[in-house]
Amino acid sequence: MSRLYSIYREHPVVTTDSRTCPEGSIFIALKGESFDGNRFASQALANGCAYAVIDNPACAVEGDDRYILVDDALVAFKELSREHRRQFAIPVIGITGTNGKTTTKELIAAVLSEKYNVMFTQGNFNNDVGVPKTLLTLDGSHDIAVVEMGASHPGDITKLVEYVEPTCGLITNVGMAHLQGFGSFDGVKATKGELYDFLVAHDGMVFLNAANDNLVEMAERRHVSKIVAYGADCKEVTVSGHVGKCAPFLTFTWHEKGGTDHHVETHLVGAYNIDNMLAAACVGLHFGVSPDAVSHALASYIPGNNRSQLMTTADNHLVVDAYNANPSSMAAALRNFSMMDVPGKMVILGDMRELGEASSAEHQRIADYLATAAFDTVWLVGEEFSVTDCPFTKFRNVEEVLQAVKRQKPKGMYILIKGSNGVRLSQLTSVL
Repeated sequence: MSRLYSIYREHPVVTTDSRTCPEGSIFIALKGESFDGNRFASQALANGCAYAVIDNPACAVEGDDRYILVDDALVAFKELSREHRRQFAIPVIGITGTNGKTTTKELIAAVLSEKYNVMFTQGNFNNDVGVPKTLLTLDGSHDIAVVEMGASHPGDITKLVEYVEPTCGLITNVGMAHLQGFGSFDGVKATKGELYDFLVAHDGMVFLNAANDNLVEMAERRHVSKIVAYGADCKEVTVSGHVGKCAPFLTFTWHEKGGTDHHVETHLVGAYNIDNMLAAACVGLHFGVSPDAVSHALASYIPGNNRSQLMTTADNHLVVDAYNANPSSMAAALRNFSMMDVPGKMVILGDMRELGEASSAEHQRIADYLATAAFDTVWLVGEEFSVTDCPFTKFRNVEEVLQAVKRQKPKGMYILIKGSNGVRLSQLTSVL
């Protein structure tokens, strides 16, 4: 690793795609279910890379020292990113959770950027490959880092924190998601709690949502002692607040313990986003961002990536949350939409993926809730929703929805679009 990092210092650009090879960069030959980067190492060198890190000796050219042979290219990639991260004695905030981690990450980065130069995860680069890429973007200009970490199997967060090495962190929430990988809700809590485990073991600090009983229990069970707490409608916490209205954007009031109230009008749809907002305020205040600057950042943040977005078209207002979906986020989105004081409500929901044996029951639970809600129109999309017992219009896939829109486009409606990314409901935004 010492040799590899020395090479990286001289060639500080890494690529994992042989088609994108900046001159003088280092190619990491990663493998997946349907590809083997080792096979493209020579092409990467021909395309401009200075070195290629491979783990298959058969793909090296004898006598060519541009090939760096390692036992496992992915492990080498992660260890390289950890070695690079260790060059910076700055606060590193680790974020995980079932729902809201990307939004919370971006809000925290926005608040901290009022005072600091912040390195933060771009998009949702939060897995075994995305996190190393994120860490390798650190440079001497950065004052603080915010790193998002995702998980779909037990042990995933442990693997990530071992090279992120966060100095503090937070779990947004825990819910019913990726049950096919986690096995149960207890599996979700145990895996997300691996962030707390690391922070306790390394004298790190936890930003804790005191209004979330699951998170409080998880912290207490691990004897987390270094806590900065926040929470909606909570007492004796560093940051508290309460929802004003959602018509359709969230407005809320927050205050620091012993401080004055701050009223914020956001660009986010969904009362559930108050937890994300308060988390960002709590982190910002801890690192010395002024209350006024915190409010400015929260009010200025505009969401993207099909998360809690309000899009206005020529015919409708779209509440787009089609990047991901699980039972807890779906229920929260529906509850919020039902409370929105707007006319003409339509719901288009897509299947929730990776729920394993619980999938059928969880989809039926959502369908049962819809039967009690006062939505004007409900469309359900996907194989799982298509077999639920309910009176709503069902479509096997998004292509059938597109055809239905061509036949009779909804007009003058507020339309909630929510589903797992694989259902591809985001295609509907251009036709509705």
